[in-house]
Amino acid sequence: MMTLQLLFLLAGLCKVGLDIPQAQQATVATGGPETFRATQAAVQDVMQDSTAEKMLVFQRAIGGWPKAVGDHKVDYRYPLSMAERASTLADKKRGDATIDNNATTREISYLVGAYQQTNNPAYRMGAETGIRFLLKMQYANGGFPQYYPDFSNYRHQITYNDNAMVRVLEVLRNAATGTKGFGELDPALKPLAQQAVERGTECILKTQYVRNGQLTAWCAQYDEKTLQPAKARAFELASLSGDESVEIVRFLMGIPQPSAAVKKSIESAVAWFEKGKLTNTAMKDIPAPNEPRGRDRVIVPEVGSTIWARFYELNTDRPIYVGRDSQVHYQLSEIENERRAGYLYAGTWPEKLLTKDYPAWQKRVSTGEKK
Repeated sequence: MMTLQLLFLLAGLCKVGLDIPQAQQATVATGGPETFRATQAAVQDVMQDSTAEKMLVFQRAIGGWPKAVGDHKVDYRYPLSMAERASTLADKKRGDATIDNNATTREISYLVGAYQQTNNPAYRMGAETGIRFLLKMQYANGGFPQYYPDFSNYRHQITYNDNAMVRVLEVLRNAATGTKGFGELDPALKPLAQQAVERGTECILKTQYVRNGQLTAWCAQYDEKTLQPAKARAFELASLSGDESVEIVRFLMGIPQPSAAVKKSIESAVAWFEKGKLTNTAMKDIPAPNEPRGRDRVIVPEVGSTIWARFYELNTDRPIYVGRDSQVHYQLSEIENERRAGYLYAGTWPEKLLTKDYPAWQKRVSTGEKK
């Protein structure tokens, strides 16, 4: 038994149960006693990955994964009791599958890697089912909702927020090209994934915000029918994003032979980033004993520092700061401390894109180099 456990540990394919008090296991996870499952795998002559096993337990019947169950985030670092595992399996038909917070895309990518390491067909099947879920949830116009099939509240909107749709398109691009281990999946998925990527790319081009005839950047959410910018949470108004627009541009740069429309989209977004940067400005966390969180966040002058706002007003490009009252302010200091200190209203997201990624892309397309 000890030799078998040692082999699994050396192979990195099975983790012995973590010595974590029961009170610290509130974060939802899945699986059973790892040593038992590893032994069972050896008996069945099928190698198992403990994290992949947990992912299969959490996979919903529709094919996707939740990001949380109730108030507990899905966290695969922790084991679960048999009772908790059984209750999770009994919940398979719950309609909470999502692409928010890396859910579904992280599981698909991990299962593909686990299949490469173990040759366990259950992991390949799990990844393929996950990809079919992504294909099913895509709108005809190429966009992806945040959740499927739960369309309540703003979950039905086309969602670039937190890079959700871009991560999906990257996974589907891997499935279409057979890269990063995806070539071992069902070959019938390749043309379907390629078509989905093409539709998604068209959606990106159509949703790039146009002002006075000029392409700018992207909003975090769009109405799935009109393709117009949309509001999500109270503090997330329809506005141009200095954050999500970065990964959208990176995705477009990953197209091997970009069309003229794609090139124009990239170049226009880069010009918008250049225009929207806040030079000689920095955002800093500071102690604030009198505030509920004990800290605050301020935007201050700082020579040589450049940041970008998370949200820019659609028709003016002015940085905006919005609290839970949904009122627009033009100074971070004017909204409540809970939001100032608890949400990132400014950052350096486009910096590497502008200084490294974009020049490299320009060189590639001008010389015809392969990506």
